[in-house]
Amino acid sequence: MSSPPFWQPCSATSEPAAIAVWPADPDERCLRRAAELAERLGLPCVESAGDTAALLVVRTARLELAFPGPRATKALHVDFVGGPLGYARRRNRFGSLYQAVGMRGGKRPRVLDATAGLGRDAFRLAYAGCEVLAVERSAVLFALLEDGVERAMREPEIATRIGGRLRLLRADSRDVLRRAAADIAPDVVYVDPMYPEREKAALVKVEMRMLRRVVGEDADAPELLRVALDAARERVVVKRPRRAPPIGGAPSHCCQDRTTRYDVYMRCAGR
Repeated sequence: MSSPPFWQPCSATSEPAAIAVWPADPDERCLRRAAELAERLGLPCVESAGDTAALLVVRTARLELAFPGPRATKALHVDFVGGPLGYARRRNRFGSLYQAVGMRGGKRPRVLDATAGLGRDAFRLAYAGCEVLAVERSAVLFALLEDGVERAMREPEIATRIGGRLRLLRADSRDVLRRAAADIAPDVVYVDPMYPEREKAALVKVEMRMLRRVVGEDADAPELLRVALDAARERVVVKRPRRAPPIGGAPSHCCQDRTTRYDVYMRCAGR
């Protein structure tokens, strides 16, 4: 990237002790990676699934989040290459998102994704040409995101298309935004707080349930919006279910598709 970075590192939150790292494949590379990951995240490394509430499962091919037990669901992993995101990426089906962040003509804003999570929207924006900093405070989600980006960048088409435009940072976005100087602040701050529990789609409900067990609710989302409005140069975009109430006051305008609404809060001209 030719422009200076618009962030500074800061501390991030720790993860609950109930989460452990488990090397599921018995090869040396997998065992070594699990030990290094456990040390880096400050999590225990276990030899079997046992009674641990949540597991970061280290496999030779990828990193997964799993919840063992009699009602265990399919393990969660980040996949930017195949699956639904790969299908949508190949067909460029992100029009409402692009409109919300202000992409038009050749304009590609610098975006700080303040709640990166599994990184899907950050990846979409970087793939479309935006410079994106994806910030995630959960050590577990950040590890999954890092793993997904690393695997995606092995694909020549994706690596060429994105280049160095997608950066990852484990931190609390409120601290990052408070430290951003006015001349190097992001053009757009993107906020995607945890969806309400009444979300109807079964797949989303399972995934959101898994994420809530790791990170809890986004009770500080309104505060994050206030901080974002102070830091963004052009706008703040908040992703919501189509019928959910806004997390702050009335937005300047909205962009929406069949299930999702993007609340856009424009900054005052001449900031």
